[in-house]
Amino acid sequence: MDSKPTEISSSKMFDGFNKRYRHFSPTLGCSMTFSIYFPPSPNPSDKFPVLYWLSGLTCSDENFIIKSGAQRVASIEGVALIAPDTSPRGLNVEGESDSWDFGVGAGFYLNAKQDKWKNWRMYDYVVKELPTLLSENFPQLDTSRASISGHSMGGHGALTIYLKNLEKYKSVSAFAPIVNPMNCPWGQKAFTNYLGENKADWEEYDATLLVSKFKDVSATILIDQGEDDKFVGLSLL
Repeated sequence: MDSKPTEISSSKMFDGFNKRYRHFSPTLGCSMTFSIYFPPSPNPSDKFPVLYWLSGLTCSDENFIIKSGAQRVASIEGVALIAPDTSPRGLNVEGESDSWDFGVGAGFYLNAKQDKWKNWRMYDYVVKELPTLLSENFPQLDTSRASISGHSMGGHGALTIYLKNLEKYKSVSAFAPIVNPMNCPWGQKAFTNYLGENKADWEEYDATLLVSKFKDVSATILIDQGEDDKFVGLSLL
């Protein structure tokens, strides 16, 4: 299958365009989709900085693009929005769709170590494969000027990816993130199944543990947690 992205939909919004693409991912071993909002540009040679958005449990690449309205600000500021999917799809691994918080739609932005889930390598997909794909196929995107953001499981992913790759991203923003997955039911379920029983492997994907390792680090981080979030006791422990 061709790893070069193929456009599968396009719609105009705030003078720019939402476009959706499909490609084969060697990292994940399956066909993947991602969405891009291209802001308007008076100059065809302009290159846009990018903001990666990582969505939460049960979501796809379309949720943020369809529901957020972030394109209004992106259009004004001249920022391209990049929304990848949340997990591999179509692999037909036994049990992949048995629950809403694990498997399909629940990649947790990590690299699985258990053989059954060996294709669940969303960390490498987001950090390595997707930026390279964008850089090679969309000359109007400046992937060297990138920030990352996300919600819930995606907030967890954004924080851990940022903290492990400070040289790649200008900032991180996380909304109602799972910041201490080692100590909440969602994280424990995902980590046990994807990573196994070794807690040292879990620590590599826990923002609370990762940030505790830094001293005098220069970082730009926004975390926003609504006080009426019914999951606040689970997502911010």
